[in-house]
Amino acid sequence: MRVPAFHCSPVDGFESSLKPEKMDSRDKPEPKITYADDEPIDPALNQRITYRFDRHIIPWLFGIWLLAFIDRSNIGNARIDGLATDLKLDGTKFNIALTVFYIPYIMIDVPSNWVLKFFGAGNYLPGLLIAWGIVSICTGLVKDYGSLLACRFFLGLCEGGLLGGMILYLSMFYRRHELLFRIGMFYCAAPLSGAFGGLLATGLAQIHHGGYNRWPWIFIVEGAITVAYGLVVIFFLPATPSHARFLTETERHAAVHRMGLDAHGASQESKVESEKFSWHWVRMAILNVNTIVLSLNFFAIITPIYSFSLFLPTIISNLGYNSVKAQLFTVPPNMAGFLAVILCTFLSDRIKGRGPIMIGCCSTAIIGYIMLLVKTRPLVHYGGTFLVAVGVFPSSPAVMGWLANNLAPHYVRATGTGLQIAIANCAAFIATFTYLEKDKPDYTTGHAINISFLVFSLILSSTNILYTKWENRKRQRGGRDHRLSEGDEGMLGYRHPSFRYTI
Repeated sequence: MRVPAFHCSPVDGFESSLKPEKMDSRDKPEPKITYADDEPIDPALNQRITYRFDRHIIPWLFGIWLLAFIDRSNIGNARIDGLATDLKLDGTKFNIALTVFYIPYIMIDVPSNWVLKFFGAGNYLPGLLIAWGIVSICTGLVKDYGSLLACRFFLGLCEGGLLGGMILYLSMFYRRHELLFRIGMFYCAAPLSGAFGGLLATGLAQIHHGGYNRWPWIFIVEGAITVAYGLVVIFFLPATPSHARFLTETERHAAVHRMGLDAHGASQESKVESEKFSWHWVRMAILNVNTIVLSLNFFAIITPIYSFSLFLPTIISNLGYNSVKAQLFTVPPNMAGFLAVILCTFLSDRIKGRGPIMIGCCSTAIIGYIMLLVKTRPLVHYGGTFLVAVGVFPSSPAVMGWLANNLAPHYVRATGTGLQIAIANCAAFIATFTYLEKDKPDYTTGHAINISFLVFSLILSSTNILYTKWENRKRQRGGRDHRLSEGDEGMLGYRHPSFRYTI
């Protein structure tokens, strides 16, 4: 039942706050709406809220992830523009420099998610952005191998909490089957960064100034852009739906209520900021079958994604192209990956399924790697890179969105998502050593390793589809109703009989 009361809505945007004497239709008093626990929201209002979140949140996250991936993988571009020669990165030194990044990156994932709500995601995520931008600038100033390792370590420390934090952040604003497309809308920046980063690196590597020639300017300029962007974003991201200044009071109430409806009993708190940390939620996250299977699945997916992103310029250069052409030839495959992420995540939300998308994408990537293995013309090998990009890039948001959908409430999702990303990034220790100098130009071992992990992902995706279908059928038949009488219903989380897993 709705109980109307009247009040003045807060200012909707900066323009109104500068001219308080003028009132437009959004500033007029409007009825304050309260909702019963199971009362549905008007579809038009729900659509308007989603549109406003899409407009005011997703573009900022897209920019953050674009810069994150550029700053993380630009070392691959710098390598063929003189980094390896100037710092004498012979043998496996370059691979070690890549590996060092992931040590702090893995360690910080779960703790970072725990403190996200405490600091406020609207401040925390841009703060990480500013920090690693400064580290990226410092990377361009290094003169020896030891300094490079130090910069890579601190870059990983600053970036470690970002991806899990962004997934967790979006799960505060969007319902479960709206989530993956929004993850895809920022994650598509990863393949785009390969395209854009390659073009940018080609231009920046032509700079010779102040004793720094070619590759240092890739880090310096890109790092400066990152810092500037972070300083802007910090003023615009809201912490939670309750803090979204671009919504009216009515829209804020509805935004909070719709998330409660979508929880299906998994959360008893009306606002995410009201939820309290408990080790009970941590244990629940760790013991969930989805957490275990999908963390291993993400581990399998990360290996080809990271090796592809880091070594694509090297792979193409070994097809017989010089460094400039190799940089430019990385653009089309990455653009194909960009479009595939948008298409696959949109389709996944439409069918409300993650597993089928995972299986289709992994199968496509396997075909691409087989094309790279075959002894044939360079054009066929180059075509294989397109299929790899189209297959591996959409798999990453799909597997992350799958787990985020199947964990609740907030601190269960925070722990499980952080743990998934931490486990997955252990694959970086494999990915950074899949394409070794001694294996060029064919890189047969690296391609074979990636195929093996993609097959492993197919097995895990199929397993989780079968498990979630079985568990949902059991709950549908009342096989989990006994949990309601075993203790505090508010502590059941995803174990609540009304909660359904996403397939």
